[in-house]
Formats: sequence, structure tokens, C-alpha cells
Amino acid sequence: MAKNVKLADIANQVGVSVVTVSKALSGQKGVSDKLREKIIALADDLGYQHPSKGKNESGSRKQNVGILIHEKHFSKYNSFYLQMYQMLVTQLVGQGDYGILEVISREMEQDCILPNILKEGNLDAIVLLGEFSKPYCEFLKSENKIAVYYLDFSDEKKEVNSVISDSFYGAYYLTNYLFEQGHKDIAFVGSIFATSSIMDRYLGYTKSIMEHGQNIRPDWRIEDRDFETGYILEPEKLMLPLERPTAFVCNCDLTAGVLIKHLEQEGYSVPEDYSVVGYDNFIFPGTCDVEITTYEVDMLQMVKTLVEIMNRQSKENDSEGKTHIVTGHLVVKNSVKKLLV
Repeated sequence: MAKNVKLADIANQVGVSVVTVSKALSGQKGVSDKLREKIIALADDLGYQHPSKGKNESGSRKQNVGILIHEKHFSKYNSFYLQMYQMLVTQLVGQGDYGILEVISREMEQDCILPNILKEGNLDAIVLLGEFSKPYCEFLKSENKIAVYYLDFSDEKKEVNSVISDSFYGAYYLTNYLFEQGHKDIAFVGSIFATSSIMDRYLGYTKSIMEHGQNIRPDWRIEDRDFETGYILEPEKLMLPLERPTAFVCNCDLTAGVLIKHLEQEGYSVPEDYSVVGYDNFIFPGTCDVEITTYEVDMLQMVKTLVEIMNRQSKENDSEGKTHIVTGHLVVKNSVKKLLV
């Protein structure tokens, strides 16, 4: 029967991913005309139903979910959000829903331009993946009447259901680890006003610094992003203080990789000369030649938590917003040197 046909069944027969099947059936770009025709024909032969019909495996009506990602999250080596997007779409299509991506430009955000996928009026919910400006978030909430969700950032007013990683304690544990290895002079690398997650990580860092009786030094808070674009700086543009610490807490692994390249360009080695820790346990292959000690973000659990919230809200019509925190864990690699104490 048609209700037993899943996107995974179509994907297995065609020999492609469920994401490709989702794109083909929803009219998204990235699929050739020949492959799209093949997928549509097979779906018709198997009796697959469009998400606007029937119910998904959760028992709710099948949903069309718009997924918005800011273009700043697609810088040269930054594919963290692409992987999270793929996990989210896989979870959605696995239960018979659709995930439709649109990348939001800086101009769209600044001028409060409505995404194209919202203009069509066939979405049941939208997910903002990665942080957007507060004005743009308010604009999106005011211009449509469908459910809005945040993934990897939160609303301090608790008006929107959001799922975030434990940024505060993640950075706190990382900084504590450096102290355990004998370091006392520790800097933070990250533009703290760029995102709420970076601010939370900085606050976790400062908690550890103060608990260990050290002073918070303004010159040891190092910017890592271009103010205008939000992109992470190239290694040669990273400005380090004249008086150096022995260790650096970086707000993400990509920034840690940029810092390590900068130090190598100066003739130093990690961890022999400086120790570095990151956050995410995710970095584009080949970006850095040092295995970075980090705090792993459980991306899959974050995505699963969000989908569970969406399913529950679609059935119960509960509009109360809550922030859901998914914990991670410390991953020790090769970027920290133990000092003699």
C-alpha cells in the first residue's frame, strides 16, 4: 500500500540518498532533470504520497519544513551547518516529511526580505539553522503564522522552541582541563558579540579563570571574525597580543585551526610552544594538521531533539517556547602540552 512507501525505499531502488530524493520530489535544485524524472516516475509507480497528504510515522500530518541558513555559515572551510542540515533532512525524510533549504544572504537579513520558500505558502514550519539577527528573527515571526524553531541558538525571551549545545559548560570544562595540565595564562579566541553561543563560551571560560584565581585580561580576548561579514578571519589577519599566554581556548575548531596556522606561520608549533583547544569536534578535513582537543557537540541528538519537539507541537498545538540544551563531552587529542608544576 502507498502508506508503506518511504523515501528511503525510493532512494534504495534508484541508488541515491534520501536527501536527493527529497530534493527531486520537492522541486529543489541540485538534481539533474533525467534523475528527477526517474525518481518521480518511480515514486508514482510505488504509490508514494506527497507530504501534504496522509500522516508521517509520528502520527502527525506530513510536514513541509523550510530550513534557513545564513550565507555566513558557508565560508571557505565551514561545513558544520551543512552537516547538521543533512542530519536534519535525513531525520525529516525518514518519517515522511520534507526539508527545503534556502540560504539567506546578508542583504536579505539586513533589509528584512522574506525567503522565497515562505512566499509560496506551502510550508508547515520553518527552522532557522544557526543564528540570525534579532530584527530578522522578529520579522520572520511577524510575517508568517506557521511554527518557527531555532537550531543551535536560542531566544532569550523564550518565545521560540530552540535546541542548543551546552556552550557555557563546554568552554568551562575545556578551560578547567587546561588548568589541570598546568596552564595558568589562558586566552580566549572568539568574537563574543557575533553569536550568543560564542558569548556563552566566553562566559564559561571566564568562570573557570575566576575560580582559579586568575585575572580576566581584555587583551587576551581575541577577535576571530570580520565585523561586517561574520566570516572567520584568515590566519594572517588574526591579531594576537604582544604578551602571549601559554594556551588558547577557541570558540570553535575552525577558529582553532586558523590560530594554529597563524602560529605555524610565525614559526611556532602546537602543542610544543602553545596549547590550543577548540569546540564542536568538527573541522573540514585538511584544514589543520594538528588533532585538536575539543568539546564534542552531539549534532545528531540536537537534530533528533528538534524533530521530536516539532512532532509533539504539531500534534498538541503547544506554542510555548522553551530552550532545550543538549550536552556534549570533552575529547582529548594532541593539541595540549602538559606543563611541569
